[in-house]
Amino acid sequence: MQHPAVPELSHTHTRPIHWVATATAVAGVVALSSVLQPDAATAAQTAGQAAAAGPKSAPAPIAPPDPATVAFPLECGPVEAVVQKKASGDLDGDGRPETVAVVHCDAPMGTPPDGVYVITRNHDDGKPRVVATLVDPADRRTATELSVRDAVVRATLLGYSTPDVPSCCPDVTDDVKWQWKNGTFVSDTPSQARTV
Repeated sequence: MQHPAVPELSHTHTRPIHWVATATAVAGVVALSSVLQPDAATAAQTAGQAAAAGPKSAPAPIAPPDPATVAFPLECGPVEAVVQKKASGDLDGDGRPETVAVVHCDAPMGTPPDGVYVITRNHDDGKPRVVATLVDPADRRTATELSVRDAVVRATLLGYSTPDVPSCCPDVTDDVKWQWKNGTFVSDTPSQARTV
């Protein structure tokens, strides 16, 4: 039998006392780590933390006014006013959207004329209200298209060349634009109407 060149070291053999000491040390580390934990994360920041975090995100967008909550300047007698079309956008550049609504009386027969109205919210209580009439129902027009884009209201309006044309059969089509200028809506009326 050959003897090792290096004598046996007493600490290379494990004894039960070594296992007990190791288990005790591990248990102590686990117990200590459960007691010494960092503060819980919170969603709220102090003013200093918020300033250090960088610029704030943009405020939530403002909802456009709902035309269903507005009383329109439209005489409908025993029937109700009906919103046929609506489109929204910031028309006056104040950062708050307006709604443009096409409204007519819910007549049981015929084609009632449309009114086209601009609705905004009051600054003090946020209540929607009509601020402009773009098309008066007395003009006997019907809006077939409506859009708001780049602060411009666009509509396609059907109408009549003379008062003798029956209400069932409009014979004139106009593509009209309105834009807010100098405190009022200015119409860009085409120079010549197209006939249907």
